[in-house]
Amino acid sequence: MPQAPRSTSPVQAPESQGRLFTITELAAEFDITPRAIRFYEDMGLLEPARAGRNRVYTHRDRTRLKLTLRGKRLGLSLQEVKQLVDMYDSESGAAPQLKAFLDVLAQHRRQLEQQLDDIEVTLAEISQHEERCQALLADADKR
Repeated sequence: MPQAPRSTSPVQAPESQGRLFTITELAAEFDITPRAIRFYEDMGLLEPARAGRNRVYTHRDRTRLKLTLRGKRLGLSLQEVKQLVDMYDSESGAAPQLKAFLDVLAQHRRQLEQQLDDIEVTLAEISQHEERCQALLADADKR
């Protein structure tokens, strides 16, 4: 009886899970370090399975990593990201997750707008100090 050819493709999971990813593949795909991925595991954001001594990640883990990195880019804390990503997995549908996400985004928008106001005030103060210093230098040069 002839044997089926061996697969040289990436790690395969049972049909119900789809393709599995290695930590190296995810790190390369998302341009992060394996250490960062292990950190996200420690924070409970990812739950890889084991294939021997190696971690293997499902499509679900890949999606959770993608959402985690997106949340970090938006300035969310890992706790906020975890809360939102956990909602992604829930059976309750998208509406609660979207409402929670909107609330988090509104809060971050307020924080960033406040920071922007603070920066504008600081820049105005710097401009005043620069003008004062330039005027003092101009007076010193006249003497």
